[in-house]
Amino acid sequence: MEKVTPAPGEGRKKVTIPLLALAVTFVTCLIVANLVEIKTVSLGWLTVTAGLTVFPVSYIINDCVVEVYGFRVARLVIWLGFAMSLLVALFLQVALWLPGDAQWQGQEAMEMVYSAVPRIMAASFAAFLCGSMVNAYVMSRMKAAAGGSSTAGSFSLRAIASTLGGEGVDSLVFFPIAFGGVLPWGTILSLIVSQALLKTAYEVLILPITIAVVRRLKRVEGIDTVDAGISYKWWRVGDV
Repeated sequence: MEKVTPAPGEGRKKVTIPLLALAVTFVTCLIVANLVEIKTVSLGWLTVTAGLTVFPVSYIINDCVVEVYGFRVARLVIWLGFAMSLLVALFLQVALWLPGDAQWQGQEAMEMVYSAVPRIMAASFAAFLCGSMVNAYVMSRMKAAAGGSSTAGSFSLRAIASTLGGEGVDSLVFFPIAFGGVLPWGTILSLIVSQALLKTAYEVLILPITIAVVRRLKRVEGIDTVDAGISYKWWRVGDV
């Protein structure tokens, strides 16, 4: 397996089928999470959102992309997720604005569900960018600091640490913007803490599968990227 250390000005230009599949799944999970995030769910003494069922998968994919392809590719995938989520939000608003046919009886229900989406989307956009970039940054830096170690223990440590950091930032940004003035602040605080911890626990539980996927990807792709001398600026999307 080739250990790849990208030099400034050099990058991985080839888009492979595994990378394409990861990117499409990542974007799909993000869009679905945004659409169902408006529903709060009671789990005993915990209050969470329905997005908990799918959103952590995007962080797991983020970890896989950073581990195998490096931060620069992950940054591009994150921005693709941002752009496609924005596109979905715009199309939803167009659908709401269009005049309904005489036979259409679902406008009120559609507005009740999706009229909140712009605010949810705005909160999600900010939280997603901050959380995902932090997640990718921590993964990349920890791998470089470990000398590119790809042992199960080393990968597990950086996967958990990056997810905890990324999910923590995501929750701190998302919930006050999305639900401030709508839900009691005590509930919002509960959501921030519970979502960050539960999503990290989700990552821990599924780690054996994540490790297996990463190993398989490295064998199939024949690479194991260790970032060095790259720019971590969020907006350098074209630097791949």
